[in-house]
Amino acid sequence: MSHRLTLCADDFAQSPAISAGILALLERRRLSATSVFSLSPLWPSLASELSPYAHHADIGLHCNLTHPFDDGARPLGHWLLHSQLRLLSRRQLCDVLLRQIDAFADALGRLPAYLDGHQHVHALPVVRDALFDAIALRWRAPAKPYLRAPDRLGDGGDSQGKGIVLKVLCAGFAGLTARRGYHTPSWFGGLYSLSAEADFPGLMRRWLRHCPDGSLIMCHPGLPANDSGDPIASVRQQEYRYLASPAFEEDCQRYDVTLLPFVQAAKLGS
Repeated sequence: MSHRLTLCADDFAQSPAISAGILALLERRRLSATSVFSLSPLWPSLASELSPYAHHADIGLHCNLTHPFDDGARPLGHWLLHSQLRLLSRRQLCDVLLRQIDAFADALGRLPAYLDGHQHVHALPVVRDALFDAIALRWRAPAKPYLRAPDRLGDGGDSQGKGIVLKVLCAGFAGLTARRGYHTPSWFGGLYSLSAEADFPGLMRRWLRHCPDGSLIMCHPGLPANDSGDPIASVRQQEYRYLASPAFEEDCQRYDVTLLPFVQAAKLGS
């Protein structure tokens, strides 16, 4: 049965090699979305290169609290602990997110098509409330971005335990977004160990085979780079090679998958 999929590359503007790889895949229509680090010093100059692809791919904001683009970043463990204990300031988090939304819009000339989070921080308790506050301050009703719901993870790849933890930490996010009138993909995939030994092509074939119509899968491709600050640099190269290859196109045809922006993939507005 034919099904539509939003394939999203995370981490645009993290580095030149990552961004160049994503742009190359967008050019070949091997992606249908990408998530931007808007506080990256690279973003203002890269926005003009990304803009032409907005007609066939969603361009969204990769909400960031952990990657060290500024002094406000903290390790993921900090946010996991303090969010579960409700020890975070909703107002301060809203200000952080507004800064990232504004930096995105200033460079691209439009608001993000969607919001997700680096290491899924956007769906954590308290952070999610700040996210809704920030959206209310920047979007005019009835317009709203769509949101990635990590608790709708359908397949944890080769890291089932990691997937269970993620769903527990983000529990209730999908239901909360629905009650507030947001659209979210009903199935989410792309989680795996991000290790050099992982069989990314095999995992992607599994996801393509099982994902329902209107799903979203994340990926993390990039061109080869000697980047000691990126612990998954070698994995990015593996993902890029497969996504750019004839094999990926053949796999999409084999499983009758069409890559589309989310509004089209989910048949919104039809």
